[in-house]
Amino acid sequence: MGRNTYGNVLITAVAAGMIFFAWQMLASLDRLIFAVEKLEKQIAVIENKSGFTPPRLVSPQAAQVVSGNTEEFANAEYFDPDAQDGGRLIMAISASPENLNPIICNDADLSAIVSLCGAALANRDCEDPTVFAPELAEEWQESDDHKTYHIKLKRGILWHDFTDPDSGKFFHNVEVTAGDFKFFVDVVKNPDVNCAPLRGLYAGLEKVEIINDYEFIVHWSEPFFRTRELTLSLSPLPRHLYWNYDGEFDAAKFNDDFKRNEMIVGCGPYKLHSYKRNQRLILERFDNYIGRRYGAKPALKYIVFDVVSHPNTRFQMLLAKELDELGLSPEQWVKRTNIPEFGEDGFLKKSQQSRMAYFYIGWNMRKPPFDDIKVRNAMTMLVNRPKIINDVFMGLAEEISGPFYINSPYNDSSITPLPFDVKKAKELLAEAGWRDSDNNGILDKDGREFDFVLLYPADQPTYERLLTIVKEDMAKAGINMRLQSFEWSVFVQRIEARDFDAYTMGWQLAYESDPYQLWHSSQAEIPSGSNYVGFKNPEADQLIAAIRSEFDTGKRIELCNRFHQLIHEFQPYTFLAAPYQLSATARRYRNLRQFPVDNTTPKLIRWTPVSEQLKVPDL
Repeated sequence: MGRNTYGNVLITAVAAGMIFFAWQMLASLDRLIFAVEKLEKQIAVIENKSGFTPPRLVSPQAAQVVSGNTEEFANAEYFDPDAQDGGRLIMAISASPENLNPIICNDADLSAIVSLCGAALANRDCEDPTVFAPELAEEWQESDDHKTYHIKLKRGILWHDFTDPDSGKFFHNVEVTAGDFKFFVDVVKNPDVNCAPLRGLYAGLEKVEIINDYEFIVHWSEPFFRTRELTLSLSPLPRHLYWNYDGEFDAAKFNDDFKRNEMIVGCGPYKLHSYKRNQRLILERFDNYIGRRYGAKPALKYIVFDVVSHPNTRFQMLLAKELDELGLSPEQWVKRTNIPEFGEDGFLKKSQQSRMAYFYIGWNMRKPPFDDIKVRNAMTMLVNRPKIINDVFMGLAEEISGPFYINSPYNDSSITPLPFDVKKAKELLAEAGWRDSDNNGILDKDGREFDFVLLYPADQPTYERLLTIVKEDMAKAGINMRLQSFEWSVFVQRIEARDFDAYTMGWQLAYESDPYQLWHSSQAEIPSGSNYVGFKNPEADQLIAAIRSEFDTGKRIELCNRFHQLIHEFQPYTFLAAPYQLSATARRYRNLRQFPVDNTTPKLIRWTPVSEQLKVPDL
């Protein structure tokens, strides 16, 4: 054993003695807190010398008495103090995520699941998204240049309990510390960790400086208009889940650690209860969640995600009361909800709201024919978006022309989407050299026919229906578009590997959009980067840099409008539509509310009367 190891053991032994003596002999709570803080400083000294140390353990009783500001907690005001405890909410997802590690798995369903298990320093107010309120943070200070954030944590934040999959050691009442936030940043910024989309967000985060277990400073290398949001949205990553790795942190093992990547260890309102891949994932309320001290008290005991691949099956399960909530397709909304179950006396209630998302077709600009701007413009003009909105989305969507939320000022509303025009499209294709030289009905150029494959996720009727329309219109112009579907994980692998001609998918937008991840040239070729189509444009890169460094909202809007115009000019995507968010929920739930930017809080604040809980099947 080395000198540092012996020192660690010695200090740990001394620390244990001090804690025991304190618990036995000190009658004053103030003296107890003082002793613990003194101990933390001693441990911090050793940590600086020897690297990683075992996690701190606290008792729930001790955690309770060191609470912070009891007057402010993110969105606590939306919880009903009269909510009755118990019950569950069952939803459906189309497929199991590739894994349960949100660092390396870029999956929308997993994000929704993990958001219920995790917690951040602060959250946006659900009704006023310009305001941040603390969750794990007690308070913070932001420098005038927006590059430095001094964070103070609430004390007594506890990780979910878990059993280490290798050693069998049970971790109980482990406290979240500043080191867990630093660990998150260090892992995300590690170039060998498979998290390029996430790493792109934190490219400008220089370092996390630990002051003590409850204080740290986040340093950004340059001003970025999202530094406040990205800093306050930081979530801790449990070091003790990985602390028994041999030697230094092993990025390769982190990427492929099957056992740990099938676990969720957070500090949020819900914890992982059980998981059967391709069947069911159950979250159980975490009663030691820090928010419960401040009035953020989820009433529901369980939140369940059933894996059901086909939409029709999901809808039938909703009618059979096997699901409590379901996102509806436009066709289901229009054609299948005119039944007693959705009537005034029915047990289901419909809701509709706008959402910050869009559907698109992406063209691989790295290779012919989609490396030609005239071809890409022609392809967009061969997509009959009004027909798609009417026939596929049943009028429950809006036509879009660019990458920003359509109802935000960042979207340039003066830009008119390219019209559906087969004749004009054929003229552009002819200018690009594509003609039917052998009169077989298919355009050709230099001996190659205009034939390509468009990829889309399997078991998604919306994609299938809209692509059928697109395929028919492409044929009118002499283009053979072949469709190929893949299960979601395989589909993602293909586009991340840039192994495609074209594909269709959707993006969920942030409240304040940053074009970097999707559109900067640096994100075009890096493994798993989100600039899948290979868009590289010096002016766009300059605009993105200017957008990121501009804190004046009006000026940033002007820059985003120009960027919107540039994307419209080059057509790397054919933007299809921004659909409305449509859903059905069992009427027995109380405190049903919708907010413009938050997807987690509405689920947390729901509750069901005990009398109603008894009427539903057990888990």
